[in-house]
Amino acid sequence: MKEQMQDTWAVPERVREGSPNPIADFDGFLRARHAAEVDPDGFWLGQTHRLLSWRTAPTVGLDGGYHTVKDGPFSWFADGTLNVTESCLDANLESRGDKTAILWEGDEPGDVRRISYRELHGEVCKAANALRELGVQKGERVIIYMGMVPEAAIAMLACARIGAIHSVVFGGFSAEALRDRVRDCGAELIVTQDEGLRAGRTVGLKSTVDAALEGEQGVRRVLVYRRTGGEVAWNPDRDVWWHESVGKQSPECPAEIVEAEHPLFILYTSGSTGRPKGVLHTSGGYLTWVTYTFRTVFDLRDDDVFACMADIGWITGHSYIVYGPLANGATSLMFESTPVYPDAGRYWDMVQRLGITIIYTAPTAIRALAAQGDDFVQKYDRSSLRILGTVGEPINPDAWKWYYDVVGEGRCTIVDTWWQTETGGMLISPIAPATPVRPGSATFALPGVAPALLEPETGRVLHGPAEGHLVMTRPWPGQARTVYGDHERYVSTYFSTWPGVYFTGDGCRRDAEGYHWITGRIDDVINVSGHRMGTAEFEAALIAHDAVAEAAVVGYPHDLKGQGVYAYLVLQPGHEASAGLEKALNGVVREIIGAVAKVDIFQFVPGLPKTRSGKVMRRILRKVAEGRGDQLGDTSTLADPSVVDAIREGARV
Repeated sequence: MKEQMQDTWAVPERVREGSPNPIADFDGFLRARHAAEVDPDGFWLGQTHRLLSWRTAPTVGLDGGYHTVKDGPFSWFADGTLNVTESCLDANLESRGDKTAILWEGDEPGDVRRISYRELHGEVCKAANALRELGVQKGERVIIYMGMVPEAAIAMLACARIGAIHSVVFGGFSAEALRDRVRDCGAELIVTQDEGLRAGRTVGLKSTVDAALEGEQGVRRVLVYRRTGGEVAWNPDRDVWWHESVGKQSPECPAEIVEAEHPLFILYTSGSTGRPKGVLHTSGGYLTWVTYTFRTVFDLRDDDVFACMADIGWITGHSYIVYGPLANGATSLMFESTPVYPDAGRYWDMVQRLGITIIYTAPTAIRALAAQGDDFVQKYDRSSLRILGTVGEPINPDAWKWYYDVVGEGRCTIVDTWWQTETGGMLISPIAPATPVRPGSATFALPGVAPALLEPETGRVLHGPAEGHLVMTRPWPGQARTVYGDHERYVSTYFSTWPGVYFTGDGCRRDAEGYHWITGRIDDVINVSGHRMGTAEFEAALIAHDAVAEAAVVGYPHDLKGQGVYAYLVLQPGHEASAGLEKALNGVVREIIGAVAKVDIFQFVPGLPKTRSGKVMRRILRKVAEGRGDQLGDTSTLADPSVVDAIREGARV
C-alpha cells in the first residue's frame, strides 16, 4: 500500500477506486496540464461552462495580463454575466434540495445543525431581502465580523445575492483593526453577533464592533445575530436584531445579475507595511477557480462529508467552506470550536459521529495534536476518511508522516496544498487519486498554473533541480485583480520585484522529478499558524508603548506554529527589560492587532543593525533568530558593526 522508493508514497487503492475525477491518474493529470498550456482560454472556457450557472455564457477567456497590469486589472470571462449564488444554491435545488449543504458543529461536542440546500437558499434569500431593506445596494460594502456560525456564511451569500461586496473580518481582530478595515472599504453596514463561543469561553463580538465605531459616522446599521443571549449594549438608531429583521422576510429573492468581473469580496491581508491591504476578488473567475480546484484536488463524490477546519475570516474559509463546496453541491462542515476542546480527540470524535470523509486543516493543528499522543486518535473510528488535507503553511515531514500513518492508517492520501489569499484557491497541490506524494512537498502545479523559480540576485529563470523565488508567469481565473482603492499598491507589491510575473513572496525548492517544496516567506510577512501577519504591524504596535524607542520584528522557526515572532527592541532611557514589560508589550500587540498576534521572543538590544543610510539589515536579525548568528556574511556596510556582536551575544534561541 505504501511505496517509499525515493520517499514517494503511491496513491492508496482506496483513494483511486471508483474515482469520478476526470483526472483519475497521473497520465490524466499530464493530459490536462498540456491542454491548459496549449490553449488556456479554451481550457478555462470549457471548465467554466461546465461548472457554473451563467446567465450569459462567456466567449472571452483572458483579456490582458501581467504586461498590462499597470494600466488596470486584467480580466477573465469579461462578456459573461451571472450571480454566484445561482451556482451555489439555485442549481442544487432540483437534484440536491434535501441534501445537507452546511453541517455545523458548535463549540460543545454534539451541538449539531444540518441545513439543506433548500433551507439554505431560503435563509440566504431572507437575509438578502433584509440587507436591501436596511439600505444595502449593489456594489456597496458590508463588513462581516462573526464567529463560526452558519449565519456568517448566509450573510456572505446574501451579499452576493444582491450584488453587494462582502469583507469578512476574522473575529479575533481588535476594535482598532476592525475600524481600519471599515474605513478602508467604506462599509455602511456591519453584520456581527452578540458573542462568540470558543473552547467554552465567550468572545465579545458586538462589544468590539461598538468600540470600533466610537466616533465613526460611516456605518449606518449593525445587524446582530443572537448566538449566546448575553447582554450587549444597544443603539436603537443603529443596531438591528437578525431574528427580527431577517426573520420576517420572504424566502424568495431574485438574484442580482452582474458581469463576471463584478467584485465579489474584499479580504484584508497583511503586507510589508503597517496598513493591511484589501485584496479584491471578482465573481466569475474566482468561482470558476474554487469550483474546479475543490472538485479536482479532493476528488469529490456525491456522498462526501467535507470538513475544512479553517475560519471563514480567512481565504481558506471563503474558498473551501463556502463557495467551492456549495458550487459543487457538497456537504460542508463549519466548526465553531478548537481541535483540543474539550480534549485532543475532538477532530476524530467528529469524524466518527459525522462520517467525515475529507478533512482539511493546518499543519499547526496537526503538530499540536501529534504532541498529545496517538491515543486521542486511535480511540475513534476513522474508517470513513479517504483524503487528508493540509493548508496555510508548509508541513514538516515528521508531522506529514504522523498524519499519514496514525490518522489515516496508510489508507488515505494527503493533499498538501499551497496557495495564498491573493491566489483565490490552490495553485500547487496533489490531485487525490492521481499524484504520488512526498512528505512535505506540495508536489506539482495544477493545470493552468505556470510557476517558475527565479535566481534571487538576478531574476534569471532556473531550470531543473533548483531553489529560488517562486513566481507565476501566467494569470489564472481565480487571481485577485487589485487592491481595493489602491491599484498602484497591487502593482508594486506583486509585480515590481520581478516585472512581467506575479511574485508570490515565497521561496521554493524543486527536485529532479519536478516536485515543489515551499521553503517559506522571503519578505516581511510572518506566517504564524497559517495566519499571515506583517512585521510592520508588530513594530508599529510595539513602538506605541512608551518604553520602546525602536523595534524590528522577524520570523523564526517554531516547532508548533511553523513560524514564531521574534522582536528586537531598543528601550527608551530610563526603562529596563523585565518579564512585566514583555507581558505589557504583548498586551499592546493584542489590543492593536488582535488575539491572534503574540510576540514569542523579546530581545532587548542596544541598537539595531543599520546601514549608513539608516536601513535596518533584516537578514542579520533573521539569521540570529534562526540560530545562525555565525553565518552573517558581510557586515562592513553597517554604521556600527559592534551592535551585531551584542545582538549575537544576547540571542534567545
